Amino acid sequence: MATGSPPQIAPVEGQRIQIVSTGSYVPEKVLTNFDLEKLVETSDEWITTRTGIKERRIATDEESASTLATNAAKKALEKAGVDGSNVELIIVATITPDMLFPSTACLVQQNIGAKRALAFDIEAACSGFIYVLEIARQFLQSGSVKNALVIGSEKISSIIDWSDRNTCVLFGDGAGAAYLERSKDPQTSGIGHSELGADGGKNGLLCMPGGGSKIPATAESLKLGHHFLKMDGRETFKNAIQSMTAAARRVLASAEVDLSEIRWIIPHQANQRILTAVAEKTGADPSQLYMNVDRFGNTSAASIGIALDELASKDQLNRGDKILLLAFGAGLTWAAMIIEW
Repeated sequence: MATGSPPQIAPVEGQRIQIVSTGSYVPEKVLTNFDLEKLVETSDEWITTRTGIKERRIATDEESASTLATNAAKKALEKAGVDGSNVELIIVATITPDMLFPSTACLVQQNIGAKRALAFDIEAACSGFIYVLEIARQFLQSGSVKNALVIGSEKISSIIDWSDRNTCVLFGDGAGAAYLERSKDPQTSGIGHSELGADGGKNGLLCMPGGGSKIPATAESLKLGHHFLKMDGRETFKNAIQSMTAAARRVLASAEVDLSEIRWIIPHQANQRILTAVAEKTGADPSQLYMNVDRFGNTSAASIGIALDELASKDQLNRGDKILLLAFGAGLTWAAMIIEW
């Protein structure tokens, strides 16, 4: 990790930004560990023991990051009782956009009829959903917009080398969304303190070398596999635990919240061993940790949004519950946020 700590971001007194509703979408196709046994030299036992993953969802050729995002967004808006035409800000976190430009957010804007909305993408990999929550919070607190739709959407299957057993077993596709509004009621629950950071010095641990201006698509770059996700598993594993643990401690300290006050910890669903290790190092009770990595695998920027929507849909979130969001991703990036339901 980089030396020093980035500045903490505190909410403006008397101005709460509320998560009004959530939504999520995962493709219908299920790819199990037993299916992967037919593709690469692996086994259900090997995958389960090392990752905790049993299955993941895979998008069809007709589905893209924008279609996944649109489906999640429509569900969030339906729950909020808001028409798409009233949305004023759309931010999509993704590392698998439909195309380099225009932004995936602009495609979502068209799909939901949000003609008034400012729309753009951000790229913070698996930390993306917390990043877009914080960015939207600041837009709302400034008074620039009255509401915001934030989405994490990924079609990771599109950048996976299905002959590489070290990466192809880990990832899945999906999208998670949240609809936010500004509230002047100081009693309203909402987004609290955040801790965001990055260490570009470790950019090579998790990356896709090709596809940008440095290595554009050529016959040679395709042959060399530069357009597939690359990962140093051992170092990524170690840095994920260190970064999320440190971010959790810092955000709890800056918010003056004890870990025992946290009802749910929703981490980026990377790997069960990573999540368990972070919980142990922070001193969390296992009952506080929410995991669905066994069913969806690592969906990058979508994972926290999907998990948050699952909890909300199961009525496992009560008013006043404090939730700790945690993430780590390529960049390297990391993020932590406390929200009150």
